[in-house]
Amino acid sequence: MAMKLSTLFLSSGFGSLSGKALDKPQFPYSSRCLLNTSCKMRPRRLSSRRKRKYLKKASYEHLSVHADFHPNDDDDSGSENVVEGVPILNQESLSSAVSNTSSAAQHNTEKETGEVDTEGLNKGVQLEDLIGMIKNAEKNILLLNQARVRALEDLEKILSEKEELQREINGLEMRLAETDTRIEVAAQEKVHVEQLEDQFEELQKQLNFSSGTEQSMNGNLNDVPIDSLTKELHLLKSENIDLKNDIQTLKEELSNVKNSDQHLAFLEEERSVLESSLKDLESKLSTSQEDGSKLSVLNAECMDLRNRVEHLQVLLDKATEQADQAIRVLQQNQELQEKVEKLEESLEEANAFKLSSEKLQQDNELMQQKIGLLEDRLQSSDEELQSYIKLYQESVKDFQDTLDTIKEANKKTAIDEPVNDMPLEFWSRLLLLIDGWLLEEKISGDDAKLLKEMAWKRDARIYDAYMACKEKNELEAVALFLNLTSSPKRSGLYVIHIAAEMAPVAKVGGLGDVITGLSKALQSRGHLVEIVLPKYDCMEYSRIKDLRLLDAVLESYFDGRLFKNKIWVGTVEGLPVYFIEPLHPDKFFWRAQYYGEHDDFRRFSYFSRAALELLTRAGKRPDIIHCHDWQTAFIAPLYWDLYYPKGLNSARICFTCHNFEYQGTAPASDLGSCGLDVDQLNRQDRLQDNSSHERINAVKGAVVFSNIVTTVSPTYAQEVRRAEGGHGLHSTLNFHSKKFFGILNGIDTEVWNPATDSFIKVQYNANDLQGKAENKDALRRHLGLSSNVRKPLVGCITRLVPQKGIHLIRYAIYRTLELGGQFVLLGSSPVPHIQREFEDIANHFQSHDQIRLVLAYDESLSHWIYAGSDMFIIPSIFEPCGLTQMIAMRYGSIPIVRKTGGLNDSVFDVDDERTPTELQNGYTFLTPDEQGMNSALERAFSHYLNNPSSWKQLVQKVMDVDFSWETSAAQYEELYSKSVARAKAAAAGRT
Repeated sequence: MAMKLSTLFLSSGFGSLSGKALDKPQFPYSSRCLLNTSCKMRPRRLSSRRKRKYLKKASYEHLSVHADFHPNDDDDSGSENVVEGVPILNQESLSSAVSNTSSAAQHNTEKETGEVDTEGLNKGVQLEDLIGMIKNAEKNILLLNQARVRALEDLEKILSEKEELQREINGLEMRLAETDTRIEVAAQEKVHVEQLEDQFEELQKQLNFSSGTEQSMNGNLNDVPIDSLTKELHLLKSENIDLKNDIQTLKEELSNVKNSDQHLAFLEEERSVLESSLKDLESKLSTSQEDGSKLSVLNAECMDLRNRVEHLQVLLDKATEQADQAIRVLQQNQELQEKVEKLEESLEEANAFKLSSEKLQQDNELMQQKIGLLEDRLQSSDEELQSYIKLYQESVKDFQDTLDTIKEANKKTAIDEPVNDMPLEFWSRLLLLIDGWLLEEKISGDDAKLLKEMAWKRDARIYDAYMACKEKNELEAVALFLNLTSSPKRSGLYVIHIAAEMAPVAKVGGLGDVITGLSKALQSRGHLVEIVLPKYDCMEYSRIKDLRLLDAVLESYFDGRLFKNKIWVGTVEGLPVYFIEPLHPDKFFWRAQYYGEHDDFRRFSYFSRAALELLTRAGKRPDIIHCHDWQTAFIAPLYWDLYYPKGLNSARICFTCHNFEYQGTAPASDLGSCGLDVDQLNRQDRLQDNSSHERINAVKGAVVFSNIVTTVSPTYAQEVRRAEGGHGLHSTLNFHSKKFFGILNGIDTEVWNPATDSFIKVQYNANDLQGKAENKDALRRHLGLSSNVRKPLVGCITRLVPQKGIHLIRYAIYRTLELGGQFVLLGSSPVPHIQREFEDIANHFQSHDQIRLVLAYDESLSHWIYAGSDMFIIPSIFEPCGLTQMIAMRYGSIPIVRKTGGLNDSVFDVDDERTPTELQNGYTFLTPDEQGMNSALERAFSHYLNNPSSWKQLVQKVMDVDFSWETSAAQYEELYSKSVARAKAAAAGRT
């Protein structure tokens, strides 16, 4: 019965074992309460059978009484509080609690039985015994609570140990990874050691071979610990093998450590089993011994795991030591390699010493012979030396006399030496200064002429005067210059270009490049060159140096009255330039564009007369007045009809037509605005247009009235003399064929130079083409094209007008794509429908990675395309000269051109056997159709893709072709000189 009471009390005290605190203590009362209750019971005598029933009933009644009690503040109740969150029990605590409970129950049972048997029916059950049993049960319950507390502490320790073990495992894994890395390094060093062994064996063979020829080397080589090094190498191999085995063992043990996680999981399962078993006290007490045994097994496993971790730590330390030893071995290997290198150096020194010793012996023999010869010669040289000293003294005296004579001669001739170390821009600025004084009437025309001739000859006296007057005022400077006036002789020609364009300040097409390039070339050949331009409002003023307005007003005739003009001077590319600004109400050159105005005929006829008025007013006496295209073609008739009679009679007129398609025709009446006699000039043999008697033709007038007529290439000169190429002027040109010449233009090789070009990404030359490849890649990235190395890049820079063969350009775009190349176009069209057509093509290929069209003009991008392209197409229907093909070749881009005009004079097909190999520099086609274009493209692509080395040689060859202005300038110089000589001869004949 006592056993049942204990069970009931334990059941009510541990009915829930979920790890949470119970809301109320299950034993809130003390033994004092039970005592008070039992004092009210009246003793009764019962039989033993009825005693048993009574006791059984009393026990249940006692439990029901307990259920009605509430917590109180008695001191004894504090020891009966329930411990929270006990998940499992310690084996020892549970065993002691169960044994105490069992012994207490047995003792109470025996005591109860004895009391019943002793007293029998005469005595009743004593309430004090029942109270004692209840107290014993309460003590047993307290012991169980204490066991639970200890089990909780043990579990917390196990969990903390688990976390610590996990951290150790992580650390071991990291160290294992480091060990694996060291093993890999050791393996690499093993390979290196094997290579060292091979080198060492080869070195040993060489040393053995050399020992037979040089005894001195044997002693040094025998000192080398060869056997010890070999042993060290074998030992290193064995240690590497042992290291690998230890690491493998370490990996296996680490895998065993990882398996301990499974044991911990199993422990968690056991914990859940214990929690469920505690719901029922009887099942919990019956299975507590098994759980305790499992807990002891778990503790044993934890101890075993800890021992394994310690063992792993020992193995890891050992592996670390082995890795450190491997590092030391590597260091030894490095030292060994250094020794091997020293041995090799010693071997080389020994060989060199052997050779040098033999040579030294030979040299000693030769030296003895030479010493003998020197001793013989020394005696004879003493005598010769004395005679040489006498001759030297005499020559020094003669030299001193000669030097004095030269000094005196230099003093006399220093005044006549030209100053050649000053830039051309300096002399241009000096000439403009003198002309400014003349126009401002500060010096006379004769004085200005003499001073300009001195500047022309680069006379040192006028240079000194200019440098001396920098700090003087203008009047003192003029006086200083007037003191220099004398009559020096002139050595070159005086050429004045009158044109509508000049690069880079006012450039529309090739005309501007010709004016600048030809003028610079003539200037460098010793001629005085000046340029007269309109002062446009849209010029590149930043490219003009020392621009200033002269304090003089120039009046010129137009429309029956005089109009004032401002005169500006400045230097462009080192050349002196005059800019005429008309003060006309129509603002002729204040239109924000150079050409394309409805009154262009009036604008440029006004300018032509104003330019001749400037030459007359400034007292200029040029040898050649060179005018260009229809815009200044009026110069020729104006000069002979109006200004030659006025005294401007020293010059010959040279006219160059850069494109006979543009001839400057207008109603005949318009010619009278500039003061020319319409009736006299509107004749078939003068300015009358060949296709209309009511119109005059400015280009025809220039052809008729000029002394020299040129165009820009020999082939074009022949083409325009035929009906299909002359645009109506072929008969006039044939009539004046004796003065009509074709001279191929050149390019400014200072501006167009890939070795110095600042616009491109990388500078390069014919001997170093890597820069061209880098520019190609940079251009592709800039334009968003793909960067396939072997794809050829085809470039095209042009005005999109019918003359340039726009239908062939359009075909080339699509055909290039079909052939596997890339295409870049830079240019725009003044013709609206052509511009729209190419805008549609540009939009179609906007996101394409092989084709790009830039429909504008970009100076920087043009340089970049020349440098980055492999090929360049110029499929012109007609091309007077063309500079594009020359610039392309200058930058190593192979031209693909139609055989016409200047293209035919500068590009020669690489497959034409009739052309000398040294002249072959591109690909040409004759017929202006798609078949001809396709043939040239396919041949160029085949050459590029199938024969890279030959293509590279072709690129280098075309980059070395000389397209400078030197040759062209020499031809113009010859024409100028002959014309001037004929004029002087004619003048002499008249006198």
